[in-house]
Amino acid sequence: MALDLVQSEPSAAETLARLAERSADYHRMATALDWLAQRWMDRPSLDEAADAVGLSPFHFQRIFTRWAGVSPKTFVAAIAHAEARRSLEAGASVLDAAYDAGLSGPSRLHDLFIAQEAATPGDVRRRGAGMTLRWGWAPTPFGRGLFVLAERGLAGLAFSDGDDDFSFADMHRRWPGADWVRDDLAARDMALKAFCAGEGPLPVVLIGSPYQVQVWKALLRIPAGGTATYGQVAAWAGKPKAFQATGGAIGANPISLLIPCHRAIAKDGRLTGYHWGLARKAAILGLEAVARREVA
Repeated sequence: MALDLVQSEPSAAETLARLAERSADYHRMATALDWLAQRWMDRPSLDEAADAVGLSPFHFQRIFTRWAGVSPKTFVAAIAHAEARRSLEAGASVLDAAYDAGLSGPSRLHDLFIAQEAATPGDVRRRGAGMTLRWGWAPTPFGRGLFVLAERGLAGLAFSDGDDDFSFADMHRRWPGADWVRDDLAARDMALKAFCAGEGPLPVVLIGSPYQVQVWKALLRIPAGGTATYGQVAAWAGKPKAFQATGGAIGANPISLLIPCHRAIAKDGRLTGYHWGLARKAAILGLEAVARREVA
């Protein structure tokens, strides 16, 4: 009897295990990513990056490549500010019908379907009262992720660097009046849909004031691998001089990564102001830039 050489698709459990491995690798590399976030414009060498985190170049490259899918050298080249600016200046800043939300390969994010554009003024005042929000933890390529699900889709995505209580409190304070129900299975299912192969768009629910939602939708105009200044985002949101209000809305973004506030940078090109840390901002921008290079 002939052998069946067709490889079967990995099971959900196998895929989740791979996602968990990448999550663990991210935490091992967090110090290195923080170091790179401060120096990405200088294109540091492999030896310099490895020495900064107390690892041998061989060990550093092995773990980093397992997480990123590319060598540290390729990663650093991809996130160099000059290249990010060139991508932006090339005109690739307006998305077509589908929202390009990010990563390719095993951690590709699906196009987004906006299930709800804004909360009513009454919803905002009630701070989530009358809503049921399911929440739970699941691995992501950028560490441990806190997923918050409303009835119609993903309402929140946060990260933890070891203090789960802090991350949960940060998310809970946005909608303290809601009924919060722990559901780790639902969180793991959403993680698989967001970061692994699947079908159909990923629904997200935007719960915020009308102007916050305008800013969050403006962020979706920045393509994966590209960046935009806070001033550009303010102009796209319809208030080019509202720098403070726009910065506040970007900082209040509840759906990290999917609503790409990490792509907003200072006018001089510095990585600033990411709620979940510069290391994670550099990591996300780096993988997006690598994915964009591979497609080009």
